[in-house]
Amino acid sequence: MAPSDQTAPAPATARPLTAVDHAWLRMDRPTNLMMINGVLGISGTLDRARVRAIVEERIGGLPRFRQKIVYRGGKPYWEDDPAFALDNHLSWMRLPDPGGDAELQDLISRLTSEPLDPGRPLWNFHVVENYQGDTIFYARVHHCIGDGVGLMFVLLSLTDLTSDPQGAGVGNPFTAMLRERSPAVLEEACGVAEQVMPEGMRLLIASSEAFRRLGGWLKALAATAALGRLIALLPDPRTLFRGRLHTAKRVAWTRAIPVEEVKTIGKALGGTINDVLLTAVSGAMGRYLEKRGAPRRRGLNFRAAMPVNLRAIDKMADMGNEFGLVFLALPAGIAEPRERLQVVRKRAFALRKSAEPLVVYWLLTLMGLGPLWLHRLIVAIFGAKATAVMTNMPGPKQPLFLAGRPIQDVFFWVPQTGAVGLGFAICSYNGHIRVGVGTDAGLVPDPETIVDLFHAEIEEMRRLAGG
Repeated sequence: MAPSDQTAPAPATARPLTAVDHAWLRMDRPTNLMMINGVLGISGTLDRARVRAIVEERIGGLPRFRQKIVYRGGKPYWEDDPAFALDNHLSWMRLPDPGGDAELQDLISRLTSEPLDPGRPLWNFHVVENYQGDTIFYARVHHCIGDGVGLMFVLLSLTDLTSDPQGAGVGNPFTAMLRERSPAVLEEACGVAEQVMPEGMRLLIASSEAFRRLGGWLKALAATAALGRLIALLPDPRTLFRGRLHTAKRVAWTRAIPVEEVKTIGKALGGTINDVLLTAVSGAMGRYLEKRGAPRRRGLNFRAAMPVNLRAIDKMADMGNEFGLVFLALPAGIAEPRERLQVVRKRAFALRKSAEPLVVYWLLTLMGLGPLWLHRLIVAIFGAKATAVMTNMPGPKQPLFLAGRPIQDVFFWVPQTGAVGLGFAICSYNGHIRVGVGTDAGLVPDPETIVDLFHAEIEEMRRLAGG
């Protein structure tokens, strides 16, 4: 993915990539592109001039979105792109009739399979019209620019808290957090952000603060134990979810599920919202094996690599990557949902205070600093220990607007690394939840089948919870 190495010294305004960002840049492969893909579903049709002005004002001014990566002396730098033009990154498309889910699925699947231009800043926005009479705002951003938390704030910075054109951008906490660095502005912006997405901010802050409270010797001890556990993990079982990867990818997404409905199911069955969703995902994976004629033995488990935020509150909207991973074993072999949920709950609770995220973050730093062969070795070792990437992003609880039009949905897809060809991205917005499913087309050509089986699992748990 990297452009050719330059011999001239870097300009004074250039900034080297951090070791972790360099690690994510190096992970790019034709069979696994390191792009975060997100969708805003907009009611009605957007005004093109107004959308362009919003993107130019709020995104075009962010340094990372005007910079490309240049290698000088073997080291990567962020450098201003002298040929930067917004029209190279903002495009307009129209779905062919009838403009439904199938047409949108084909378009996004094709775009997720295409690499970004390494000679330009590594992002693209696509405004897709004619989707059931509405509009899709589809963003592709390379992981080296930022992690899912930072890029969620970038996407939300395009939105407004009101449809009033005169008040566009006024009071938007996400725009303030990206633009302002003074403590007073950050404090005020974080306060408003906590009102807009209280659950998301609470969970993001809690995960980072838990590690910051650990003392130096205690942190080292916990990290040593976690590293030993990670090394001792055996590779995940060979199933139809794992194999030789292909360049073509497929995407699908669930129907909107009310948050209160999932919460009610969790209370009745003895788990959290997250427990219910993870239980449904693992059940859908087990059902998919059976549907494809593969065995679903009771002891079958798949590990999911799950991101954990390590970013402090005052750096919540910074670019770059500051997160680790935990490896959660999903009990796909347990057919009975209630029993499966209790196993998921127990395992997730055990990982809650694990030092695995810190260990993985340090390994990513080592991968970015070390030679390429070491990077590839670590990716191969840990890539074999997981079958899927799983992420959960609690989004805004209130409706937002883009260019005066209400946003109906927010959902996204996560990139997979190494030999992993399956990804699940859970996202909540305005009282409902959607799950984006991304697959390698050669391994799982029909992610929509997994989506259907996921809904079947939710229905079964709803029945067990008393309707």
